[in-house]
Amino acid sequence: MLNEEICKLRKELNDSISSGKDYSIVYELSVRLDELIAEFYKAKLVK
Repeated sequence: MLNEEICKLRKELNDSISSGKDYSIVYELSVRLDELIAEFYKAKLVK
């Protein structure tokens, strides 16, 4: 589940960068992606 969210957000981020969207949008997506990745690894360490 978390992995799917990461893949979806990564694609959205890449598309935003490629299409030249405003930096604030790219930054927000990047921060959200970082948070999801941190959650993913935190969950892996708990198991």
